[in-house]
Amino acid sequence: MTHAAGGARVRKGLLGGTFNPPHVAHLIVAHIVRESLGLERVLLVPTSVHAFKGEAEIGARDRAVMAELAVAGDPVLEVDRIEVERGGISYTVDTLRELRAREPDTLWHLIVGQDNLSEFRQWREAEQLPELAEIVVVGREGGTSRQDVTRPAPDEWFTRVSVPTLEISSTAIRGRVAEGRSIRYWVPPAVEAYIAERGLYGRPVAEGGAGAAPQR
Repeated sequence: MTHAAGGARVRKGLLGGTFNPPHVAHLIVAHIVRESLGLERVLLVPTSVHAFKGEAEIGARDRAVMAELAVAGDPVLEVDRIEVERGGISYTVDTLRELRAREPDTLWHLIVGQDNLSEFRQWREAEQLPELAEIVVVGREGGTSRQDVTRPAPDEWFTRVSVPTLEISSTAIRGRVAEGRSIRYWVPPAVEAYIAERGLYGRPVAEGGAGAAPQR
């Protein structure tokens, strides 16, 4: 498999998603991958429009702000708005090409959840992704190792990084907010405050807070 140009001086991770909203499991996974592979930092890249999920009920810019609040003050995690600024449907292959053009000396590591492997072949130009970045699969099984991958091609490789079972999801968080239940410790405090202030996911706007009307 061919990766980024040899002698790359910097190694970074890319964790994409809708981040609707970002939560502590996103941050834990990003940190574990960074530590396991010795990456300099990990970029969280919120989608504009998810290729499979379509438009999120919360706009891309609100989701990007929440992601930025989630990593604020963290020296090894950062948010890149590359897909939000590009607009339209977000394709990972386009993002990686832009990042490589912007940082030609960086070796990128694309972080993919174990459950996403089943749809990996459906990603746009999936066969090109291993040429643009190391594919890092995070799951509950095994340790950090290199293994054969049958998606998208039998002669490709991926790196597996073991992460703990974290039964936290954006879907569950949205449901809790809509039901008026607490999301404390599910998301960073600044994200919780932003959701309340903006009245996102059906939560009433906090007293004195400016923002959009509750969305249901």
